[in-house]
Amino acid sequence: MTPTLVRHHAKTGASASVDTGSRARDWAEIQERMLAPLYEAVYRRLEVGAATRMLSLGCGSGLALLIAAGRGARVTGIDTDPERLALARTRLLPDPGGDAGPPDAGPRLLDGVPATATGHEPYDLITAFTPIGCSADDAEDLVGALGSAVSLADRGSTVVLTGWGPPERCATAAVLGVAARLAEGTCSPGAGGWLGARRDDLEDVAFRAGLKPDGSGRVACPFGYADMDSAVRGLLSTRLFDAAVRATDRSQVEKEVAQALHPHRRRDGTVWMPNVFRYLVCTT
Repeated sequence: MTPTLVRHHAKTGASASVDTGSRARDWAEIQERMLAPLYEAVYRRLEVGAATRMLSLGCGSGLALLIAAGRGARVTGIDTDPERLALARTRLLPDPGGDAGPPDAGPRLLDGVPATATGHEPYDLITAFTPIGCSADDAEDLVGALGSAVSLADRGSTVVLTGWGPPERCATAAVLGVAARLAEGTCSPGAGGWLGARRDDLEDVAFRAGLKPDGSGRVACPFGYADMDSAVRGLLSTRLFDAAVRATDRSQVEKEVAQALHPHRRRDGTVWMPNVFRYLVCTT
């Protein structure tokens, strides 16, 4: 599945809105779809369908859930970002303003940690589609979340972990390096929003969470944008540049991200960056 190039006309710069609601919309409308090939590849490999009871950790604005539900899976998503979760509700729930709904009645969207996903038939698939290897804390946070989530699953259930591929296979890595450079000196190493993937990141998380690796794969996920403005807004919606914005200001970050993107701008004005993402299939 190739990312669709979507054009957004709001301007970047100091005058641009920086509220979290706008950033969540940028994520949902521009950036989230870039990982759709990863979701599709995992679901095909695992034959996700009507018999699947899936728990998604960090479900964001719900695209991965929507694709799984379209294959017939019963899905539950958890996230701590209320703006992204609100957008997921508009995508998945008949009554977005209502509660999460009774267990097994349809998609469930919950604000908080895995412990809130109780009262449901045990899950047989847990997914963590937010790629680790971005900051010093993301692996630690995922280990903690998995500790709670695994207790809600059947023994022998499948867990999928995801991460960035080798930096030399990810054109976006150099652009994300801007985040670390601008935040340098203001926070601990790796806490600036971009750390870079290491070869055994996923296996290390699996080991610490008590999971058994059972296969892996790589998926091409090119980041494609209709124009430079969409590319900058999409990348900033990932939250990987937050520390850089705090250390400088949004206008400076936008300017330097645009400069880093320049080599990836094509003659027609679109921006295209080939990337590879990795996933690890584990069992509980």
